[in-house]
Amino acid sequence: MNWIEAALLGLVQGLTEFLPISSSAHLRIVGSFLPNAADPGAAFTAITQLGTETAVIVYFWRDIVRIVKAWFGSLAGRVSRQDPDARMGWLVILGSLPIIVLGLLFQDQIESVLRSLWIVATTLIVFGLILAVADAVAKQDRDLTCLTYKHGILYGLAQAMALIPGVSRSGGTITAGLLMGYTREAAARYSFLLAIPAVFGSGLYQLFKVVSKEGVSGPYGLPETALATVIAFFVGYVIIGWFLKFISTRSYRLFVWYRIFLGLALYLLLGFNVISA
Repeated sequence: MNWIEAALLGLVQGLTEFLPISSSAHLRIVGSFLPNAADPGAAFTAITQLGTETAVIVYFWRDIVRIVKAWFGSLAGRVSRQDPDARMGWLVILGSLPIIVLGLLFQDQIESVLRSLWIVATTLIVFGLILAVADAVAKQDRDLTCLTYKHGILYGLAQAMALIPGVSRSGGTITAGLLMGYTREAAARYSFLLAIPAVFGSGLYQLFKVVSKEGVSGPYGLPETALATVIAFFVGYVIIGWFLKFISTRSYRLFVWYRIFLGLALYLLLGFNVISA
């Protein structure tokens, strides 16, 4: 049964990681309805995200190689630091700092109290409404060539909010991008690139803890977690292409309504003790 549950959670991770609806919230919620009726855990969530972030690397492989080459070239003095690709490399590093610092500072809270479903329900609704406002008022006249170091830090702070399940890594960064005037597609692309260092750092750290000294925590062992990660990779790769195409012609309204409906439904389920927080 654990294998089937892990496979289902891998599917959920792949479907939700790149949409502004919070994959960690969905893993937390779906886990409560499975026979184990347990939180899959922060370690399971972080490790399965390695699958979806690997999908980002494969999907944006040419862009990433170009950015990495330009960044190393800027270190050696062969490429100007004002080169768009070199600047993007520096901006991804800069934007990754807030989530690394805050993640280390509040690790215990992230793995425990912040995973309460009451908090998840609240953040789903609140940040859904903020996304709705951003999508409605944003000028959307900037592309990624306009990205500044100040904006990189603001993007990074928005990404750090996703340490709270229900906020959504992509949702937080996309909302920040819209409020700063970036187009929907530009905000989403930078969101995907910005997540790579943070997600791989968190996922590899949790993987190291699992295979070295602390053992497996939560209801799923390493083999089941590996299966979920592989499934998340393949599903996530498909979702990236669909999502970028979808937002090129449509607003985020669908995801806003989904977040609000899910948050309200979660309140009702908790209020009537159908599931435990």
